[in-house]
Amino acid sequence: MFDAPVDAWYAWLGLSAAALVVLGVVTSLPTAPPPDASDVAGTVDAVATTEYDTTVSRALDAQTIRVGPRRIGLRNDAGTTHATLGYRVVSVTRDARLVRVLRGETPESAFDSSAAFGRAVSAARARDPAWRPAGDHLVVRHVSWGGVDVTLVGTLDARPGGV
Repeated sequence: MFDAPVDAWYAWLGLSAAALVVLGVVTSLPTAPPPDASDVAGTVDAVATTEYDTTVSRALDAQTIRVGPRRIGLRNDAGTTHATLGYRVVSVTRDARLVRVLRGETPESAFDSSAAFGRAVSAARARDPAWRPAGDHLVVRHVSWGGVDVTLVGTLDARPGGV
């Protein structure tokens, strides 16, 4: 009379399994919002519209980034967001001389001529956008030299040599 019915064990087992599933779902939910690509695109467009050489650095809340000529994408654990840029930009990833210009050197000190600068910009524009580590900061620099008017976009790391 005081024994538990046989089906009570099944109920306890079912409730335990359901609790484990709910716990798994709750712990897998993102703890932060997805990155704000439209805000980053606004920063890039603001620099691209300036008449003068301008540099802006801003913190990133993304783990990876993809910069195309007219589009930017940001991704973290909470999701991926994209935004369209109003102006054409150049993603700086490989060319060490463009990286130096992005970091603040004048194009005149990094390149032998404005034609060489123009060729480096054209080569960077020709690369397909790819996802890469975002780093700590996005740097946007508008530069004009010898008929080459360009907005360079890249990421900087707090680590030495990080780009």
